[in-house]
Amino acid sequence: MGRPKLAVIGAGMVGSTTAQRLAEKELGDIVLTDIVEGMPQGKALDLMEAAPVEGYNARITGTNDIADIAGADLVVVTAGLPRKPGMSRDDLLRKNAEIVRGLADSIKRHTPGAFVIVVTNPLDVMTHLVYERTGFDSRKVMGMAGVLDSARLRAFIAMELGVSVNNVGAMVLGGHGDSMVPLPRYSTVSGVPITELMPPERIEALVDRTRKGGAEIVGLLKQGSAYYAPSASAACMAASIIRDEKRLLPAAVRLSGQYGLNDVFAGVPVKLGSQGVEEIIELELTDTEMSALHESAEKVRNLSARMISD
Repeated sequence: MGRPKLAVIGAGMVGSTTAQRLAEKELGDIVLTDIVEGMPQGKALDLMEAAPVEGYNARITGTNDIADIAGADLVVVTAGLPRKPGMSRDDLLRKNAEIVRGLADSIKRHTPGAFVIVVTNPLDVMTHLVYERTGFDSRKVMGMAGVLDSARLRAFIAMELGVSVNNVGAMVLGGHGDSMVPLPRYSTVSGVPITELMPPERIEALVDRTRKGGAEIVGLLKQGSAYYAPSASAACMAASIIRDEKRLLPAAVRLSGQYGLNDVFAGVPVKLGSQGVEEIIELELTDTEMSALHESAEKVRNLSARMISD
């Protein structure tokens, strides 16, 4: 039995770093594709030349032909335009929707059995678009955002309290953007809720920083956007599926009644394994938290309806 085949669409900073992380995790052989001539080939060759040093045996190839993703077991979609300073995720909507529509058609044609992890922003809407265009089972199409948003909150908690990130757990629900719903009650240090460890105003400051986490990095970089944490988050999800780890991770998935929401993609905790989204976990939410989740999901629903009807 051969190694799994993984395809990364988009060889920019997020895509190429995702390919690196997938290779270093030994998840399978990787095809890196992009429309820019030479870029995926050059980055794939560079990654192959790093293999003897890092000790991974994955075979990485670069291509400009989307047909080369054929037969992939899992596809990570990173292609699209990055945010620039002052640009909201929604500003990207129409341009990236056009790109993702074409990619979804190619995924349907060349990899009809694949799992798909969407990273392109605005993420929840793009994930819904891929789901609608491919017609894939909803368990196989998911967006990356929850792992990233939770990782940002975990990092900020660890920095605030001066503790190891390994001891910090956090949960962020809802859309990937300003309406995301971080849950301090479900955010802990070695099992102790952060509500017991810091005052409400500090928690609110960390929550606010998490909501603006991507924009903060865009503002600092001036050109481009985050790629280390997004690629790590996508690779974490891929590993849970390929290795059947059954990790409980927040991801943007299609809801069908859970949390009182239907036919909308929103970030919720899910169990990821060899069947994809194997279970959607329904947390007990307060009225305020549930209201915030519905408000976040409604924004995604409205944007998705616009894109899918175009």
